[in-house]
Amino acid sequence: MKNWKIIYYETTQGECPVEDFISTKSINNRAKILGLLSFLEEKGPNLPRPYADLLVDGIHELRIKLSGNQLRILYFFCYKDYIILTHPFIKRAKKVPISEIEKAKKIREDFLKRFNEKKLLEVYNENI
Repeated sequence: MKNWKIIYYETTQGECPVEDFISTKSINNRAKILGLLSFLEEKGPNLPRPYADLLVDGIHELRIKLSGNQLRILYFFCYKDYIILTHPFIKRAKKVPISEIEKAKKIREDFLKRFNEKKLLEVYNENI
């Protein structure tokens, strides 16, 4: 069974929205988030609803309920076996806001400009 490699998107200024968000949560909520990320790493695009869903144009959402809030972490797949987590947000409306999807697309564009497959493998190996 293939294991996917999860990468947390980092801005050119060194900010990491997903990691920063996770670090602010309680131990129990961090464990829940990391458990679902592990499940995503194992299943990749085969992770079913209610855990994940394809939104539009290759942007997916990881669906997490934390303390009554609907947390979403958006992500995309690239270079055969990588999952890039773009950013988290608390979903307050019935549908994922277009602005959040557009933000994920811009992050994807930035990421793919900065990282080819070889460079991504180097970064991944440094962070294991």
